[in-house]
Amino acid sequence: MDIAYAITPFLAWLAAGSLKFLINSLRARRWAFGQIGYGGLPSNHSAIVSSTAALIALREGIGHPAFGVAVTLAFIVVMDANSLRRQIGRHAEAINRLSSERSAIQPLRERIGHTRAEIAAGIIVGVALAWVMARAA
Repeated sequence: MDIAYAITPFLAWLAAGSLKFLINSLRARRWAFGQIGYGGLPSNHSAIVSSTAALIALREGIGHPAFGVAVTLAFIVVMDANSLRRQIGRHAEAINRLSSERSAIQPLRERIGHTRAEIAAGIIVGVALAWVMARAA
């Protein structure tokens, strides 16, 4: 196995996470350690799966069966990030409103899913990193 297929998604995760931290820190005008986690621009999940699919496409071609599997996985992850996880965030908001009136439990994280722009930014990061990795070999 070519190690690039294992390193590329990790580097995409690292790049997207670092960008997200910097963007959140600039927006907050302070280090945004409290905002590390799910949600935000760019999407880590989209960067990871798109880097894998793009690397396979660039090295093996779009006719390779592994590319089909990678694209299928990418669609599932992106659809989940945009729909299911955003709905979970909306549920968390409602639960937090209800529970804040009645108890002292720790509030649920409300920022879970991604907008289309955040997903697109993650895909751009992933594809760009895959392109760099494909050229490096």
